[in-house]
Amino acid sequence: MATRENIVAFLLKRGPANGRQIAAHLGISRQAANKAMQALMLQSRVLKSGETRGASYRLAGKKTDKAAFSRRYPLKGLREDMVFQDSDLALGLRGRVARNVYEIISYATSEMVNNAIDHSGSGECHFAAEVDQAKFRFVVRDRGIGLFRSIVDKFGLDSETQAVGELLKGKTTTMPQRHSGEGIFFTSKAADRAAFRSHSLCLIADNIVKDVFLEKRKFLSGTEVLFEISTHSPRKISRVFARYAPEDYGYKFQRTSVNVKLFGSEYVSRSEAKRLMTGLDKYREIVLDFKDVRSVGQGFADEVFRVFGSRYPGSAVTTENANKAVAAMIKHVVDNRNI
Repeated sequence: MATRENIVAFLLKRGPANGRQIAAHLGISRQAANKAMQALMLQSRVLKSGETRGASYRLAGKKTDKAAFSRRYPLKGLREDMVFQDSDLALGLRGRVARNVYEIISYATSEMVNNAIDHSGSGECHFAAEVDQAKFRFVVRDRGIGLFRSIVDKFGLDSETQAVGELLKGKTTTMPQRHSGEGIFFTSKAADRAAFRSHSLCLIADNIVKDVFLEKRKFLSGTEVLFEISTHSPRKISRVFARYAPEDYGYKFQRTSVNVKLFGSEYVSRSEAKRLMTGLDKYREIVLDFKDVRSVGQGFADEVFRVFGSRYPGSAVTTENANKAVAAMIKHVVDNRNI
């Protein structure tokens, strides 16, 4: 019993610590420390974060136990890693989230702050983050040109709605000399839930329900990015990368998935198909997700599955979640493309 109380006293004074540090402070073996820690966890007095070798322990707080961090940063000369380091220190993230989640948070924070630095045209950004026993979240807010407007202006698109679709293809960037355009794509895949809001549009990627939504919102100047993830999510950033930048492709970003519904729910013309497929020749594997798309016309299907395929034989196009009507039209075109 004395060992347990000594551990509690140590964690109260020091904060989060790993098993080696606890054992060394108490002058006991790792086995004895682990036995005492197990008993404290069963009593819900101590919480464990991370995997076996990298695990750390902290005192359990109340159900409302929450830490928060908020700061405004001038963007000129700002290093994106500094924002993560500040929030990590303030929130004690290593002791609050699993190690794989810590790596995801580090990546997502740096990427989203970097976007504000390089693309927003704003003088400053506001970064806020909070963490409790269940969830971590951060928000990056700037008052610049706006995420979707920036893409519209760069690529000469007709609307910000079109820009949303282009953004999720994965390699859309307004500064190709400095960026690959992968940051938002991979951040949206790594989160439990990520939202990208600018002007009147909010793009939501929800990986818990495995869907993407586009909502109309009250006008917001600049851009606001929200990122959320469970503190004990099993997701790993390495697996997210591996899915779209696999070893077979030299770990290069060569596989992408496109939510077709973001461009519309019904498709008829070849011009719609060309807009959908613009830029996708950069990839070797393209998955078109037809969830919630009601129908496609023969011209649209022919442009996607015959013309694009013959023009870019190195890019393989596959589909998922197509209803019977859409699947039938695609099959008709594919079956007759060599006739």
